[in-house]
Amino acid sequence: MQTHTPTTPFGRRTMSLGMMASQTIAKAVPEGAQVQKWKVFHAIREARELLGATERSLSILNALLSFHPESELSGGGELIVWPSNEQLMARANGMPATTLRRHLAVLVDCGLIIRRDSPNGKRFARKGRGGQVEQAYGFDLSPIVARAEEFSELAEAIRAEKNAFRVARERLTLLRRDVVKLIEAAIAENVPGNWGRIHQTYQAIMSRLPRSAPRQLIDDVSADLHGLFTEIREVLESFAETQNPDANESHSGRHIQNSKPDSNFESEHGSGNREEAGGNATEPDNVRSMPKRELPLGIVLDACPNLRELAQGGDIRHWRDFLAAAEQARPMLAISPSAWREACEVMGEQHAAIALAAIYQRTDQISSAGGYLRSLTDKAREGKFSTWPMVMALLRAKLDAQKSSGKVPERPLDDREGNEGGGTGLTVSDSLLKTLQKPRFR
Repeated sequence: MQTHTPTTPFGRRTMSLGMMASQTIAKAVPEGAQVQKWKVFHAIREARELLGATERSLSILNALLSFHPESELSGGGELIVWPSNEQLMARANGMPATTLRRHLAVLVDCGLIIRRDSPNGKRFARKGRGGQVEQAYGFDLSPIVARAEEFSELAEAIRAEKNAFRVARERLTLLRRDVVKLIEAAIAENVPGNWGRIHQTYQAIMSRLPRSAPRQLIDDVSADLHGLFTEIREVLESFAETQNPDANESHSGRHIQNSKPDSNFESEHGSGNREEAGGNATEPDNVRSMPKRELPLGIVLDACPNLRELAQGGDIRHWRDFLAAAEQARPMLAISPSAWREACEVMGEQHAAIALAAIYQRTDQISSAGGYLRSLTDKAREGKFSTWPMVMALLRAKLDAQKSSGKVPERPLDDREGNEGGGTGLTVSDSLLKTLQKPRFR
């Protein structure tokens, strides 16, 4: 007896190309393919958002699978189940008939089941004399076998994304904790810096984060927080090292002694006694036993605040902003491109920008900035120049000026004390003041 497998739905339900695609996929199931129906169902449940399924529709799918007697679904077996709506509603925890019909349509649209409707729309099976099913009308589960591997891959992708999201949230939490506690430690230890402004920067970064944020936004916020954390940590580490320079020397196993620690540029008292116009002034070696590490951006900006006026928006938060401001200052100081390029090649772009910022800070005392930069480049080429003493000398001069005017605060200023907008005053502890005024050497 010949039978025909229906492809279109009964009644007013329309046929779609999506349904045709699902039926085409179902036909491609290898005859020997077998899957564990509940294992595949768990994969479908994990990947339901990517499939477009809902929790209610999966409840119905769970009920449909329960009507299949075997625990495995095979490509060569009978995969059509024909429960009535009353039976489905009972196994779906009493779901209303209208809700049932709506979510059955969702399963069809998602390509999880196929309708095999009878001529009158009823679901039933016609059996032969031996009890075998000759023709069944109901819901075809063959797409679950055909797409089992796809469901598994989608579920794995969802698990990987959830794990990445968890890791991103953990990183964000740790960075938030570190930044807040490091700022509190800096204020408690009277570390120089505008910690009120830094805390405002932290709050501005966190304000971009809504209550429920996607992973990409969390990663972006974490990247900005990590940059802020790195700057704060460098400032605190540098402050700790300047408090105990002898420990740094013994740790590195090196001792650099300089009988004339203050160069022409770095000495506040000798700035007017030597010729600077041509950049040929003879200066002693200014490489001291300073910390063998990069200068923190916060300390450089405290020493060279004038460079802020050239920054876009009047604020420098990252080294890239600092380098951009230095590029603006170069033509203003009449430094030729060749002199700047040579300085960048010898010192490195970051240290060259620090030297230029220091020159810009004392532009009224240097008649030829280009000649002076070339002189520093020559010394750097011979290993006799470091930006650390140059920046420390500017800080020392600033502290001396504040001390003479009686404006050195005893504790860090915050925004409530009028130190807004980046601040112009430098906040120091007594121990750092003594260190800057009188460097200690072995």
